[in-house]
Amino acid sequence: MIVREEEDGYILIRQHDHGRVSGDFADHWKDLPDASTRIGIRYHDVGWEELDKQIRWNPMTGKPYTFENYPMEQKLDAYTSGINRVERMDAFSACLCSMHFVSFFSNPVESVAIQFVEREKERQQRLVHKMKRLERDRLAPCLRMLKLCDDLSLFLCLNPPGKNEHPWYRKGFWFGDQHLCPIWESPNVLRIVPSLFATSFEVVIPYQMIRFSGERQKEGVYRIQVIGGE
Repeated sequence: MIVREEEDGYILIRQHDHGRVSGDFADHWKDLPDASTRIGIRYHDVGWEELDKQIRWNPMTGKPYTFENYPMEQKLDAYTSGINRVERMDAFSACLCSMHFVSFFSNPVESVAIQFVEREKERQQRLVHKMKRLERDRLAPCLRMLKLCDDLSLFLCLNPPGKNEHPWYRKGFWFGDQHLCPIWESPNVLRIVPSLFATSFEVVIPYQMIRFSGERQKEGVYRIQVIGGE
């Protein structure tokens, strides 16, 4: 769950809904990625679907768990489940997702994290072994695109509409050696400079708001117009 704390409570956004928005960014890229890459981007967080069916509260903070501090074992099980689901759709997509999640653990300490990394590296070796040379050469640049689309979507989910407050993105984004700057033209119109997208498009982000007590307050959607075609 993506959790944004506001004055009256928490805004909650499901991980797979965020993942779909990542896919929307990829689907409108000027140099359209291949279908396998777009599947990997859109479904990279599909493993969270089961966990996000209910709100789980952190007893230490009294706040809902977020994707950052969710209990490690259950989170890694969700990663594995999601990669398995993606692999049933497309092997290249699954390899991208596996590489994405393994990159979170540069020096794992917890045994469950060490085991997760070992299993996923074995999966990657198995999948790469079946790829043609051109596919193997595409893995690194396609992973960079997944990570950028992930960041662009997280930017929309972690910030209130029209704001750039979250510390991860105040200085923009990097795509290789290219610096990208998010510019809000209004609370529901976003421009990325330099332009990345073939056309303008709308992203829709479902959310729910709960009070600090946990009482459900409302459900709604954010609709953001992303400027492209320049």
